[in-house]
Order: sequence, then structure tokens, then C-alpha cells
Amino acid sequence: MNFNLDKKFVKLGRSWGMIIPPWFLKILDINPEEDEMSLSVDKNRIVIEKKKTNNDKRQNL
Repeated sequence: MNFNLDKKFVKLGRSWGMIIPPWFLKILDINPEEDEMSLSVDKNRIVIEKKKTNNDKRQNL
């Protein structure tokens, strides 16, 4: 599945962020109120991934 979404950074206090529309989070099955995310850098790209929970790990066994 490939989706492209062009966004600009916005100032959030002393930090910078991007506003992600709800439909984009729904496609990725991300609940922003409950899910934790992992951020990393890979070859000059920011990678954002949903952290696996204990329930996710058990379902994959």
C-alpha cells in the first residue's frame, strides 16, 4: 500500500511537528490517543512506526 501526503512542518511550542489527518491514521490503524509510536532515521528519512504491544506480539505467535 502506497500513499503520499505532502505536509509542511508547523511550530508547536518550542518543537516542530506535522498535522496528520484522521483518514491517514485510520488507513494505518493508528489510534493517536492510545498507540505509542517509534521514530527513527534511515538513509535521510524519518521513519514513524506503531510500537508493538504485548497483545500484538501474542497474536503473531
